[in-house]
Amino acid sequence: MTSPETTLPGTVLLSGIVGSTAYGLARPDSDVDRLGMFALPTLRLLGLDTPADSRVTKDPDSTYHEAGKAVRLFLSGNPTAMELLWLPADLYEVRTPLGNEAIAVRSAFLSAHRAKAAYMGYATQQFKKLLLRDQGSSTSPPGRIAKHARHLMRLVDQGYELYTTGRVRIRLDDPARYMTFGERVAADPQAAVPFMSDAEERFASARSVLPDEPDYAAAEAWLVRVRRSFWRDG
Repeated sequence: MTSPETTLPGTVLLSGIVGSTAYGLARPDSDVDRLGMFALPTLRLLGLDTPADSRVTKDPDSTYHEAGKAVRLFLSGNPTAMELLWLPADLYEVRTPLGNEAIAVRSAFLSAHRAKAAYMGYATQQFKKLLLRDQGSSTSPPGRIAKHARHLMRLVDQGYELYTTGRVRIRLDDPARYMTFGERVAADPQAAVPFMSDAEERFASARSVLPDEPDYAAAEAWLVRVRRSFWRDG
């Protein structure tokens, strides 16, 4: 099987295992998901025909973003992209000096309102999927519903911790709690309603340690270092 890194149009800066395996929520039939970012030769970004800035593959499941797109996703508070900068050390498969620099300045990408909007926004999407099932508008099997519920709880908990401490916890302290919640919601989607109501109240009453805006200068400085390092062919 061809490694996804060998099919990218640029050089991988950072990559690792994410998703359920990283959270501690993997089941026997769970896929192993990989996430990474790569750098294109800078000169290839200056012409009319530029390469795609993301590469998504299946079997194996992987998503790689070009450095410029990765920075934009980090600055937006995107929960999925953000994982790449906060993985436990043993889950990284590729770490380069520039990748380590991105990890070192990861707090520069954070802002209070974007973190809250992104994590709660994703959780709300999962919540709406659960309600559609409860209203008979979805034919998703119970296993899929349980997965949506687990990730709803995870997004809320991770987002709240980020909002109040400035850190993203990838490995969950009590995976069984999420599994139990998923099974309960799969049996009765309305069980997610009080959880979401409580989540909204928690965020509304919390005081964030994050700044109002990201440190754009630090984010841009890192990206410029990437562009200089890969000016021609890396």
